[in-house]
Amino acid sequence: MRILVGLSGGVDSATAAYLLKKAGHQVIAATMSIWDKNQIFKNTGKDACFSPHEEEDIEQARNICRQLSIEYHVFDCTEEYKKIVLNNFKQEYLNGRTPNPCVRCNAMIKFNALPQTAKKQGLIFDKFATGHYARLSQNASTGRWQLQAAIDKSKDQSYFIYRLSQEQLSQIMLPLGDYNKQQIRDIAREAGLPVSDKPDSQDFYSGDINDIIQAEPKTGNFVTSDGKILGQHQGIWNFTIGQRRGLGISAEKPLYVIGLNKDRNEVILGFADESFKQGLIAHNLAWLSAEPFSKAQKVLVKIRSSQKPVEATATVTGDELKIEFADMQKALTPGQSAVLYDENEYILGGGIIDSVF
Repeated sequence: MRILVGLSGGVDSATAAYLLKKAGHQVIAATMSIWDKNQIFKNTGKDACFSPHEEEDIEQARNICRQLSIEYHVFDCTEEYKKIVLNNFKQEYLNGRTPNPCVRCNAMIKFNALPQTAKKQGLIFDKFATGHYARLSQNASTGRWQLQAAIDKSKDQSYFIYRLSQEQLSQIMLPLGDYNKQQIRDIAREAGLPVSDKPDSQDFYSGDINDIIQAEPKTGNFVTSDGKILGQHQGIWNFTIGQRRGLGISAEKPLYVIGLNKDRNEVILGFADESFKQGLIAHNLAWLSAEPFSKAQKVLVKIRSSQKPVEATATVTGDELKIEFADMQKALTPGQSAVLYDENEYILGGGIIDSVF
């Protein structure tokens, strides 16, 4: 098969390209350029996928392709990234929500705009592959493509790609799902890849998020859940649910952000026990190995990528998903994703958290 690999310049995608070529496939590689050089951001970090140091990653990817003797391309996805990811990121924060840009980027940029741009530029390929840690298969009885958590739970990225459509899943490969991270580094080292010990990206952007939001400071109040004013802040977009550090408010016990009120520009603070909630309502749903439930169903749920799935009951009504957890959960955050798994670690579906209760 002729396979296009999305190459980031890191060890995972480089090893994916190496493994696919070693398996006998004809491999070509492409990197998506998403950094607008006209932007004046304060970011100086390199441990992010959205970074002014993008050219260094591209040069590293180019060297990897030279070493593996594979064709390499760079495609400009800057405008798509700005419209789809950055604009959404800004609006969500201004509305008192905390988005997950990686979920949106994967579904709409990395697994869509990048391969589509490659095709428009005349590249011909059978499958598109990445270095994500997740397992992909097709259900023999239903014919549906399905995502399953990776073998390495500490690196599992199935949460980040739960919004891929059946059409997208039918056109991709995820060669790293059955490996753990150490095995991938060992393979890269044995293959002589110069990125075998390169650190992983830690976030999508390592600078100040105000570089992206670009909002003027707006004085508002820190308040308790019963309305008592504790102090002032300069905009709700500077805070996320569950945050404890950087509040600048002294109290008898540590305070946490337990709510954000966009209309009143208020950051609601409370003690740890007030940050626990029983459930959530999600919209903008996506379904993978399952059709929408017709009745309440026991599931396992992740509300953040690093979390171990927890037991809950899920109910679907139209485009609304209601999740009630067996045990109360801390820092349920509107704007983040709630992803449903079954007992065999297959993703059933998920949605964007809209409210909590």
